[in-house]
Amino acid sequence: MTISVRNIAWSTGGKLILDDISFDVSSTRVLGLLGPNGSGKSSLLRLICRLRKPSSGIIRVDEVDVAGLSRRALAQRLALVEQQVATEAPVTVADVVRLGRLPHRGPLSAWTEADEAAVEGALRATDLIEYRARAWRTLSGGERQRAQLARALAQTPTELLLDEPTNHLDIRHQLELLALLRRLPVTSIVTMHDVNLAAMFCDDIVVLRAGRVAAAGKPVEVLTQGLIADVFEVGAEVHIAPGTDRPHIRFAHL
Repeated sequence: MTISVRNIAWSTGGKLILDDISFDVSSTRVLGLLGPNGSGKSSLLRLICRLRKPSSGIIRVDEVDVAGLSRRALAQRLALVEQQVATEAPVTVADVVRLGRLPHRGPLSAWTEADEAAVEGALRATDLIEYRARAWRTLSGGERQRAQLARALAQTPTELLLDEPTNHLDIRHQLELLALLRRLPVTSIVTMHDVNLAAMFCDDIVVLRAGRVAAAGKPVEVLTQGLIADVFEVGAEVHIAPGTDRPHIRFAHL
């Protein structure tokens, strides 16, 4: 495994947000983190990449406690793509993607062919080659989301955390992004609201409810009619998609 979360709890302002969270993510697998708004998904990602400190528990990457890694060492292998990134600076798409190379460079390092290759590969993978000279402020929400993913890919991580990466994307780019995650030789944790997309593309799923793990396992094991009713409070019919072992959820009208 490459990511191990054990008995993680986190509180803020006297309120318990996450409680006794445990799961593992095996190498190069895609884990979908699902749950209603406020269930703690985004907070958990920030704990894994050490933007926040857990109240208790331990998070390991390749058996190493992340608390013992320097920020640079952690950033050389783990990348985070957040939901919203705003800046008024006059930067281009290429400028943003180049930021992904910072963990691999010293303060006086010259730009190398390896740096350029990582940036070009990231732009190509996210279908942004023709956008490289575009000003950030002119981009749509979906284009900014793809540029942030390209920045993370330029970081050449072995672990990738994505917080609602399909927000603002049209259907085509949602499917392309998730298919790309499946192809990448990295371990990914991705928070999602769309349970059918999670069922299609994730190897494993963890469902959070009120800051605790409600269910964990393969999509066909987790995304049941009972769980959807219990956690998401909606009626649904669950069928196995033809020719696959993956569930497809049809929601009842409210």
